[in-house]
Amino acid sequence: VELFPSRIRYTSMSLPYHIGNGWLGGLLPAIGFAMVAANGDIYYGFWYPVIVAAATFVFGLFFLPETFKRAID
Repeated sequence: VELFPSRIRYTSMSLPYHIGNGWLGGLLPAIGFAMVAANGDIYYGFWYPVIVAAATFVFGLFFLPETFKRAID
């Protein structure tokens, strides 16, 4: 959130938040079901949220800078 100026912070975070929740979270049941149906293993659908969470962690670790002790005005 601190990466954006305070005057546009709400709009800058709202759009990616809603797209991410809508597409990644909204399609979770359909993608999980499709993965289970294609593989036959009932637990195979859990790989989708695990991979999305891991990708989010790696992206945040390497591409988002630390804002501690930095002016965020």
